[in-house]
Amino acid sequence: MSEYIERYQRRRLVSSYFSVVLSIALVLFLLGVLGLLVLNTKKMADHFKEQITISVFLKDNAKTVEIDQLQKSLAMAEYTKSAIYVSKEDAAEQYSEDIGENFQDFLGYNPLKNSVDVNLNAAFVTPEQVAQIATELEERSYVDEVSYDKPLVTLLTDNVKRLSLWILIASAIFTVIAVLLINSSIRLSIYAKRFIIKTMQMVGATKKFIRQPFILTNLKLGFIGALIAIGALAISLFYVDKNFPELNLFNDVPMLAILFSSVLLMGLLISFLSTYFATQRFLNLRTDDLYY
Repeated sequence: MSEYIERYQRRRLVSSYFSVVLSIALVLFLLGVLGLLVLNTKKMADHFKEQITISVFLKDNAKTVEIDQLQKSLAMAEYTKSAIYVSKEDAAEQYSEDIGENFQDFLGYNPLKNSVDVNLNAAFVTPEQVAQIATELEERSYVDEVSYDKPLVTLLTDNVKRLSLWILIASAIFTVIAVLLINSSIRLSIYAKRFIIKTMQMVGATKKFIRQPFILTNLKLGFIGALIAIGALAISLFYVDKNFPELNLFNDVPMLAILFSSVLLMGLLISFLSTYFATQRFLNLRTDDLYY
């Protein structure tokens, strides 16, 4: 009979541990997916920002030395991602391909100008900074005009800010939900041992002595749950990268390291805090309150 009870209690313990690990793994996996979305949203936003082109059109009398100097100074500027010189002949050829006919045949001349096409680093693509850069370039005597899509810069900046705000709000909400779910699972597992906690306390065990095995056990469960979540994230990333190779998810090793480390640390931190406060609650309860 005692052997049967022991096996039954062992099965209940394993079942309790399994439910805690599963709940931690599922919640951390969802948080990891959200974190991946947050990190890649910035990456995608930066990608679109860096497609914005500032075209610096040069006067016909601009000297070769001045053009070379301009291109080199732009290439070395902190706001520049790339600076490419486009001759008027190359521009005319590209424009003819776009419209499907040679416009110079009926015009009789090439009205286009030599230019330097500048793509900015994402951090500098705001209406104010782009306008300032354009103003500085226009002050050069050999620059005829600086052109870029002002409405597109404004629209892109506003949409990125709005999207980032909503993602941050969603991240905060899901983080709170994750903490509550993991906390509930751990509290339920400790609730089942509330009489053991009170018995140990009544025979003279200190609070620290009672808490320590619960904390160590749930830290292990949190670690296992985090590893399962990281494994599921890695498999999901592999599947997405295989079907959408243009995203280059596995190329950003630092981002993946930050994501996986955050999932692991969050699993350990939530497990520790939840266990600490749950055991503290039952330690502070009166014996009569344990039955309610």
